[in-house]
Amino acid sequence: MRIAVSAMGRDLDADLDPRFGRAMYFLILDPNGTIEEVIENSTNMNAMKGAGIQAGKILADKKVDVLLTGHCGPNAFKALNAAGIKVAVELSGTVREALERFKRTDVKFAGGPNVEGHW
Repeated sequence: MRIAVSAMGRDLDADLDPRFGRAMYFLILDPNGTIEEVIENSTNMNAMKGAGIQAGKILADKKVDVLLTGHCGPNAFKALNAAGIKVAVELSGTVREALERFKRTDVKFAGGPNVEGHW
C-alpha cells in the first residue's frame, strides 16, 4: 500500500498541508511510515486553475492507494476517485500524526469534496 500525505515539509514531522492541490509537498509513505518519495508540488501551488486535477494525476502516476489531507475540492476529488485513490479528509497536525490516525482507522474517508473549487 502506498499512502500520500499533503505536507508543508519533507519529513514525518512536517505539518500536514490542509490544501491538496496546492500543497507544498506530497510525501509517499509505506504503512510503516518509511518515506518512499518526496514530491515537490511547486508547479501546482501557483497554478491559476487545474491544480487539483494535476496533483491527482501525479498521485495516480505514482500508484498511490490512499491520500491523507485536510481539504479536497470537486475536480481533485473526481480525478482521485477515477484513479481509485481513497481520500481521507479533515486531517491536521503532522504527517506522522496523520499516518498514526490512518493506522488506527481513525480517519474520515470522503464520499465527495469537502470544499468548493479554488479553495
